[in-house]
Amino acid sequence: MTIRNITTEDTLPLRRDVLYPHWQLEQVRVDHDDEGWHFGLYEGKELVTVVSLFISGPAAQFRKLATAAHYRGKGYGKRMMQHLREVCLRHGVRTLWCNARDSAETFYLQLGFTRTSDIFYKDDIAFYKMEINLKAPDTGRFNIIPAIDIIDGKCVRLTQGDYDQKKVYNEHPLEVAKEFENSGIKRLHLVDLDGAKKGAVVNWKVLETIAGKTGMVIDFGGGIKSDKDVAIVFESGAAMATIGSVAVKQPELFFHWLKTYGAEKMFLGADVKEEKIAVGGWLETTELSVFDFLKANKEKGVTQVFCTDIAKDGLLQGASTDLYRKIIENVPGIQLTASGGVSHIGDVEELKEAGLAGVIIGKAIYEGRITLAELKKFI
Repeated sequence: MTIRNITTEDTLPLRRDVLYPHWQLEQVRVDHDDEGWHFGLYEGKELVTVVSLFISGPAAQFRKLATAAHYRGKGYGKRMMQHLREVCLRHGVRTLWCNARDSAETFYLQLGFTRTSDIFYKDDIAFYKMEINLKAPDTGRFNIIPAIDIIDGKCVRLTQGDYDQKKVYNEHPLEVAKEFENSGIKRLHLVDLDGAKKGAVVNWKVLETIAGKTGMVIDFGGGIKSDKDVAIVFESGAAMATIGSVAVKQPELFFHWLKTYGAEKMFLGADVKEEKIAVGGWLETTELSVFDFLKANKEKGVTQVFCTDIAKDGLLQGASTDLYRKIIENVPGIQLTASGGVSHIGDVEELKEAGLAGVIIGKAIYEGRITLAELKKFI
């Protein structure tokens, strides 16, 4: 599944076939069509969903969202709407609206839209005006971010990054993600361990499935080493790309991505051993201090960071709260998320009190040390 900009002429055939099958092609043009932005979602080489976006200051109207009949019910429309939301936020849009057919009202209500008009008719078709207020990610809240690590398409956990210490928790990651979402959790940390080992994104299909069938805000990492990898991650539905070793070994490439996609799309990972940055699957510890590393990246515009103390990860021995306090003190202004070591709900409470932006939790959930019910008070 990929989404890309297309032309008006590319848009018209599917728009006509889905929405106005008895009309001539030229009849389905709308006012100012050539001034709008047109997006197409492709499955392989087949165009399966189209939509057109018209931005006017802080508001934007989208028109003629259409998905080919044999692809409906598979999450393509929802994925396209997520793409529109991301485009609008990047361009300062705060209200997104449409004239929705009454048959599509439930779809938009499920996405958070509100009906803002009485029913009206055009060409004997009933419509409602529907709109949604868009908000940038709330950096003032404490985020609970469960982790799903993927090997061979399955949900697993490693101990201290050791592939020989692998435990499979569920063969269907989507089931796990839906359980998190049903508990009110909105964020998800998805890690492609096959990709990390290969040095290129592998499990993008898992990302695509979860992004298409949940409303979770997903950060995805593992194997992101090239422009192509970053593009695959965003095209597959990630809200953020998780970047680790590249930011250490190829900082100019990382800064290029930061400039291209924006700080809100980059989640910088700092793996730390005794306050030094570690890379290469934690096998190599550099002489670069975590404080200098984060200061340098903050100066380039990085705002969102997560830090893993590799001495703690996967051991359920408690979070490195003192380290995180020291980072916050030395690098003020970053949104720091804790990762690794969390063993019980008291660790989560301590991290929130220490001023962190959130916490990534993995094994503690899967081993039953922390229940989803206990996490509800943070959501």
